[in-house]
Formats: sequence, structure tokens, C-alpha cells
Amino acid sequence: FDSFSLLFNLPMSLVEVARLEGHTDRVWQCAWHPNGQLLATCSGDKTVRIWGTEGDRWVCKYVLDGQHERTGRSIAWNPNGRQIASASFDATTCVWEKAPGSDDFEVVSTLEGHENEVKSVAWDSSGTLLATCGRDKTVWIWNALEEDEYECAGVLAGHSQDVKMVVFHPAREEVGSCSYDDTIKLW
Repeated sequence: FDSFSLLFNLPMSLVEVARLEGHTDRVWQCAWHPNGQLLATCSGDKTVRIWGTEGDRWVCKYVLDGQHERTGRSIAWNPNGRQIASASFDATTCVWEKAPGSDDFEVVSTLEGHENEVKSVAWDSSGTLLATCGRDKTVWIWNALEEDEYECAGVLAGHSQDVKMVVFHPAREEVGSCSYDDTIKLW
């Protein structure tokens, strides 16, 4: 029992250190930039916001908008740190990039193929594969080509209900998906 009580006696307290306000609808997800200096959020207001610090205050550095027609549901930074993907209930996934020397992010590719809502997006550890999943019960794997082009490398259709989330294995070309059908599949 001593080790159990020590767990609760750790000198740690959790307190709010910042409140990021700016979205005008519910916020669905947040994702840290690979360098830990920026935090991206997506929202029902159809925007992606990228937050960073100025001094000791958190501020909105960028607002990515004008691309999605419905709720932004999921976001993921490419491990290269230059691109972020945003998945939307409008059945699209946008890949945004901040070009060197530029002050803004721009859409370099819009991935279409899902029949309806895209619920999750994830990059593999190399940043060359992107997975999306959605209400259409499928997982799509996209291969990043040269010149900001993407091609569908495969559609995985093993779920019987909405696919809620996808995630790549950190070291292998494997993807996991979970669904409202009460299953988790590894592909």
C-alpha cells in the first residue's frame, strides 16, 4: 500500500496555464507541431487555427480558412513540420503548407474520395503516407508524390459502421482503425 499512496503524494499539480479563444464553434481536436512550439486546432467554424506564444502569452498566429464547407473534424501535422492536414465533414481532406519565407499557409492539395464525412487524418512517421477515415466505413491510404500531388494507394473497407479514427504505427507501415462497429482493425 505504500507504493500506492506515493502515487498520490507526487509533487505535481495540474493547473490551467492558458485559455485559447477565437473559434466560434466547438473545437474538435488539437495537435502539437513536431517542434512543440505551435498548437493547431480545428473547429465546427470550418477553420484551423495555429497558436503560438508571444512572450508569455498564447496568441493565434494563423487562421486557415476558406477551404472546408463543413466542420473541421481532425488535424495532423506532417512530421516534416511544414504541412498540416485537415479533415472535414465536407468529405475532403486539405493539405496546407507554409512555404519558406511566406507569412501564410496555403492549400497545396485537396484529397477527395470519401462518400461523406471524413472523421480522422494521420501521417505516417516518414510523412509520405496519409490515412483518412470516415462515415462511409472506409480507410483511405494516400501516397505523397512529388509536386504536392497525392494518389490513393488503397481503400480499406473492412468496417461495418463509421470509422472514427486512424493512426499509423510509429515504426512500420501499419495503420490502425477503430469504428462504431465495436472493432479495432490493424492493416
